[in-house]
Amino acid sequence: MRAGVTSKKADAARSLRKSPTKIRRGARPRRTTASSRIYSELRNELVSLRRRPGEAISEAESALSYGLSRTPVREAILKLADEGLVDIFPQSGIFVSRIPLAALPEAIIIRKALEETTAHMAAERATPSQIMSLHAIVQRQREADAASDREDFHLADETFHASLAEIAGYPGIWRLILQVKVHVDRYRQLTLPVAGRMAQVIAEHERILAAIEAHDPAAARIAMEKHLERLLRDISATRHTNPEFFDQQA
Repeated sequence: MRAGVTSKKADAARSLRKSPTKIRRGARPRRTTASSRIYSELRNELVSLRRRPGEAISEAESALSYGLSRTPVREAILKLADEGLVDIFPQSGIFVSRIPLAALPEAIIIRKALEETTAHMAAERATPSQIMSLHAIVQRQREADAASDREDFHLADETFHASLAEIAGYPGIWRLILQVKVHVDRYRQLTLPVAGRMAQVIAEHERILAAIEAHDPAAARIAMEKHLERLLRDISATRHTNPEFFDQQA
């Protein structure tokens, strides 16, 4: 009996290994991974404004460049459309969206409220090693400014703000902010080339960091408020300087 049972189990195992259903289920993660990679790369190009508003995106050309079928490209583009980063016109094509002007103030206000809280809590909880890490990030921004490297400056800026949420003990707050600020990031790309803007951001980060190092939650909150308030004040000037990037009616 035992030999018979063992034989049946072996036959069942071989059957499962040969099952077409098993093969199909194994293929799904590969497509999802490909779609996620395309989404991530395209999103970075859109947020960094390497692809300008109004620029056409071809599914076929994108699939060819990635060496993939059009399915994962289409999945990525649909996700980008959900975020408002691309516009899909069935009879015309796919185009990089313009920055929705009307959506910026609300997104900045939400971000400001959340980050005032993380700065406040970071000032209460920051350890000496965490403060040293923040100093290193600000130094990286100084070096990026000296090299006129806006991309690295932006990456260091993101790391600084994400680190505050981590130090506060609520890294999920930063993940929430990332969802809210996608168009704010596009708008910010237009402010960085302004003469003295990166140095100004560094000075504001230094004030936030000084308050955290002094373990002064109230001062950290105020410094963060002033830092992000500038984004609201700069909208009008940035819109007039770069009108082609914005959807004035949105």
